[in-house]
Amino acid sequence: MAARTTRTAAEFVPDTADIAVLADAAHGCKGCDLYLDATQVVFGGGAARADMMLVGEQPGDQEDKAGEPFVGPAGRVLDKALDEAGVDRDGLYVTNAVKHFKFTLPERGTRRIHKTPSRTEVVACRPWLLAELEAVRPDVLVLMGATAAQSLLGSTFRLTQHRGEVLRLPESDADLGIDPSVVVSAHPSSVLRGRPEDREEAFQALVSDLRFAAGRRTR
Repeated sequence: MAARTTRTAAEFVPDTADIAVLADAAHGCKGCDLYLDATQVVFGGGAARADMMLVGEQPGDQEDKAGEPFVGPAGRVLDKALDEAGVDRDGLYVTNAVKHFKFTLPERGTRRIHKTPSRTEVVACRPWLLAELEAVRPDVLVLMGATAAQSLLGSTFRLTQHRGEVLRLPESDADLGIDPSVVVSAHPSSVLRGRPEDREEAFQALVSDLRFAAGRRTR
């Protein structure tokens, strides 16, 4: 019996370090089935040679409609946190581990409800994230949320155990030719999901993580 091969985006990723070319190619990706229901691919955006790169989980409802990352409620939290941390978003590159919106529909109503990508879907989309990393070549990589962290650091990685640390990419990614300082943080959406009385503390923790990451930049 032939070995079963895992379907990924690898065959759709062009051999280039040009972010614009990568973004254009991503619109034709069929590396997993999420493209079937999503409005469009949502590729990363920002400075093509940023010294700091932020990675979230996946686009949300508003990002799926706009075709841009972090423009919805979580994006507004991120913008506020970056401003308080003294970090200019215009100088960053921001993306997601998964490029299509995964959602479910309620029995009543039409509002699309976010659904966490499966490990298979995260792995399938990983070639795009690696291509972005190789193209942008950031000094600092901020992985926001468990999905983003596990997409690059492995499925057993526990974010809460490593906040406030400077980490490195696995040796298996050494062929990228870069060695950014890796910092992990909670996803901005977790601030919104928390209890109202806990939100300020969660927001300030995000600000602290972003300020810590920004301090690792060398350019």
